[in-house]
Amino acid sequence: MEIKNVAVIGAGAMGLGIAQVSAQAGYQVSLNDISENGLEKALKAITKSLDKSVEKGRLAAESRDVILGRIKTTTDLAEAVRDADLVIEAVFENLALKQDVFKRIDQTAPQQAIFGSNTSTLPIAAIAAGTGRLDRFVGIHFMNPVPLMKGVELIRGRHTSDETLRISLDFVKSLGKETAIAVDYAGFIVSRVLDAMLNEAVKCVMDGNDPEEIDKAMKLCCNFPIGPLALIDLVGADIVLNGLETMRGDFGDKYTPAPLLQQMVRGGDLGRKTGRGFYKY
Repeated sequence: MEIKNVAVIGAGAMGLGIAQVSAQAGYQVSLNDISENGLEKALKAITKSLDKSVEKGRLAAESRDVILGRIKTTTDLAEAVRDADLVIEAVFENLALKQDVFKRIDQTAPQQAIFGSNTSTLPIAAIAAGTGRLDRFVGIHFMNPVPLMKGVELIRGRHTSDETLRISLDFVKSLGKETAIAVDYAGFIVSRVLDAMLNEAVKCVMDGNDPEEIDKAMKLCCNFPIGPLALIDLVGADIVLNGLETMRGDFGDKYTPAPLLQQMVRGGDLGRKTGRGFYKY
């Protein structure tokens, strides 16, 4: 099976990034979201990203226009997946929501289409359970920001076929990225290790450490490109909280979210997307 058409469901930061890199790799992309406003913002963000590449001489202006021409947008979910060879879901990290999206997609997408979830923590087998294609379901976890991050975590569910895994590996490679294959437990590899560290950084704030000093220490002493608290602000405190709660269900109290993280989410201090988190934006 050859992938030519990619449907991306969800036009947030992750979805628009996946749409951009897929179009850059030559795929025809159908980007879906529940609102026209969300799709307009996504296209503006993609255009801005490509414009930066043109300004820096990494991309010709003509190539930018060709890439943008490969991306079509729609609020109609059935229309988005009708001709898809690969469907990548990038909606909010909520199991019931993802299950509902895939159940609806399963009724319209071509029978041979592969389903991929960009979930960072939710078990693939649980998301796939409501579909009729367990063998063609895989986790494809991109990192934020998608155009810049080289790695992609590929998660094989209990019933994912060898062919589905091979096609998914080839697809990721075609984007100029590299894969790490993870076992299908909550959090997989990246979130399971990373979120525990992020949670500990929040506890350090609760102990009285200044967020800037924590981030500086980890960048200077551990060679991190970004501090853990700045990373929480980038990803979203609500996303990190959801991830920790999911992993606590599988692995126990060691993943209990720090009280400060829960307080921040309740107060709407989610990070960059709300203009305030550990830092102000």
